[in-house]
Amino acid sequence: MLAGGANSLPLVSITPRPLTLTLHGWDNTVFLVGAEYVFRFPRREVSINRLRMEGKILPKLKDYFSIAYSLPIFFGEGDYDYPAPFLGYPYLSGEFPIGLTDMQRALSATTLAQFLKSLHAFPVKIAQENGVQHDHRNMTDIAMRKEKMHTFISGLALHFNEEEHRVISNYLAQLRTERVKPKCVFLHGTLHFKNMLVDVNGRISGIIDWGDIHIGHPACDLNVAYSFLPPDARSDFFKEYGDVDEETKILARLIAIYIPILIMM
Repeated sequence: MLAGGANSLPLVSITPRPLTLTLHGWDNTVFLVGAEYVFRFPRREVSINRLRMEGKILPKLKDYFSIAYSLPIFFGEGDYDYPAPFLGYPYLSGEFPIGLTDMQRALSATTLAQFLKSLHAFPVKIAQENGVQHDHRNMTDIAMRKEKMHTFISGLALHFNEEEHRVISNYLAQLRTERVKPKCVFLHGTLHFKNMLVDVNGRISGIIDWGDIHIGHPACDLNVAYSFLPPDARSDFFKEYGDVDEETKILARLIAIYIPILIMM
């Protein structure tokens, strides 16, 4: 069954359209319906509550930023054949930002900064009232994340050349901070290249996959300043976003390396 617009609205039907399996994420299977809609279906039980949370909170973000994002307009409840809820969104055109030049990536410095500044300004109280959880992944524990990364790079050793392995190992060795002070802002949660879309010029045009929204440290999202933007564009990013303390930058840099290696795993 589908509800259109919000959970309280009447059930609606969609005229039959071609159905295309587009991808399998960690938690969801995604189908393109015609050329207009995208539907996400949980594939793991842990993702069911995450999807329900998206349905509750994402419509409340539409006045906070102008960049396109996965705004659900169809809310589905399962039946005996498929017991989980599912969501439908307007299709967002664009490509993953893979193979871009430094110049192309620098085009998005201001756009990304404005997006995150507005996102992080979303009232934490509203998020809490809607059941958004706090830092469930304990992202401020740098010591724990360092230990995991040592395990990751050991397992990926055959996929790194000698120089790459040396640079990552040296970075972890000089990272002395073990934990940063908690901060509480509303977060996308997994902002990386597979959850961003770019237009034909390589400029950020959309943000997708909000399954890990939570309240936590802004460094979790600010990692894109290091994982996506080239060094020369970072000053423009932080000039637009606002002042960020060094402790936040330390954690953001670690997450900027941690997430791509996790994806590699």
